[in-house]
Amino acid sequence: MKLQITDDFDLNKIAESGQCFRWFLQDDGSYIVPHRDRCLQIRNLSGQEYELSCSKDEYRDIWYHYLDMATDYTAVRSLIPKDSDPFLHEAAESQKGIRILRQDLWETLISFIISQNRNIPAIKNSIELLCRLCGKKLVAPNGQGFHSPSRPDGSVLYAFPSPEALASLSLEQLDACKLGYRTRYIHETAVGVCNGTIPLDGYEALSDEECMERLLSITGVGKKVASCVLLFGLHRVDAFPIDVWVKRILENEYKDGYPMEDYRPYNGIYQQYMFAYYRNTGGAS
Repeated sequence: MKLQITDDFDLNKIAESGQCFRWFLQDDGSYIVPHRDRCLQIRNLSGQEYELSCSKDEYRDIWYHYLDMATDYTAVRSLIPKDSDPFLHEAAESQKGIRILRQDLWETLISFIISQNRNIPAIKNSIELLCRLCGKKLVAPNGQGFHSPSRPDGSVLYAFPSPEALASLSLEQLDACKLGYRTRYIHETAVGVCNGTIPLDGYEALSDEECMERLLSITGVGKKVASCVLLFGLHRVDAFPIDVWVKRILENEYKDGYPMEDYRPYNGIYQQYMFAYYRNTGGAS
């Protein structure tokens, strides 16, 4: 199907924003995006016109929600005061097109446990090893497999493993996915989800603070990982993860303090603009 998207929407900026690790860039500039048991191929034809491999019904039922198309990001950006916060205004203008995806909570939780103290290529590699080890095969949208930077041979695409699939693996099998000290965290989390000691439901009834408290009770989840899961897995768009880039931003650009209260409830969206801007430009001169 073809789709006109008039709001902020940039495939490359979303893919490189650090929130998702399984958007696969293809030779034609499109992306193949697995989500749970489905797979989408999406590409920009020209301007605001996009081509999606799904039907209109599937777009309405799955991808409209996943891509957060109900949120008006242009309106969210317009709330940034240009005069009093020229840095954030410039960052948002530069990085407009980023959207906060509505990703699967389980996949997001495990992915960001894996992400601790690692660069993005290493994170992606470990996740793909896990998927190939025990994820279900997915039908590629083009019917001919897919390409990824690490496997440019048109290899089979796999779904993210279920809690049961990960819990069934031995520590040795998990360790072969280059998880390092995170191996134990992944195993304990999968087992906990399977036996019910780590619930993946009920979050919608909790406040952001209560969600944070529940996430921090999971072995291997600290405040930064929990904040990422809040933002990217639970779509709590006021969550504000602080990594080395954001810490640098706060030190360089907000010496008198970042106005968190003034920017509620969109601090997480603004964090993404600032994070991407600093990472792409090298930060303050």
